[in-house]
Amino acid sequence: MLLIVFLFALIFSSSSHAADFCVAKLKGAGSPAGYSCRMPSRVTVDDFVFTGLGVAGNTTNIINAAVTPAFVQQFPGVNGLGLSIARLDLAPAGVIPMHTHPGGSELLYVVEGKITAGFISSSANVVYVKTLGKGDVMVFPRGLLHFQVNAGENNAVGVVSFSDPDPGLQITDFAFFANDLSSELLEKTTFLDDAQVKKLKKVLGGTG
Repeated sequence: MLLIVFLFALIFSSSSHAADFCVAKLKGAGSPAGYSCRMPSRVTVDDFVFTGLGVAGNTTNIINAAVTPAFVQQFPGVNGLGLSIARLDLAPAGVIPMHTHPGGSELLYVVEGKITAGFISSSANVVYVKTLGKGDVMVFPRGLLHFQVNAGENNAVGVVSFSDPDPGLQITDFAFFANDLSSELLEKTTFLDDAQVKKLKKVLGGTG
């Protein structure tokens, strides 16, 4: 009898604490642990579907490239699942500048065109670069500086997946020159001269 009671208690405990998913409740700030869960009664199938990757991004900009993200903010169903996805569009001469994702590793799949991609190791600054063709895949370890450049004469398209629903993004050039950090400090910390720093600040919208 005690064994039966114990089994019922175990089953009830497991079912009451288990959750199949945690669709993000996007109102309010997220945290490193993710967003809080929406009530199951408010979840619909549309929370698990994202349709934006079939549309090319607008590459008319300074980098001739576009990223269409399906991170937790755009795709609430990935909250807590340890994954997300995005589309890369690179026009001729397009580039995704040197950047990092502090929250997750990245996997690039080339859908169309040629993309030269690479990353830099943190231990010895070793550079790993490869020109990828249609169907090729390359991985970029979490937190490492990496980039993608259109290596052909036509548009290139890639799909990137991440090991986190909100991998984060910091583009090095914008981090340096699209803020109000003084030119004097930038010159000292980057070894660039005053003219170069001010030129880059002007191009990228920085001040100081």
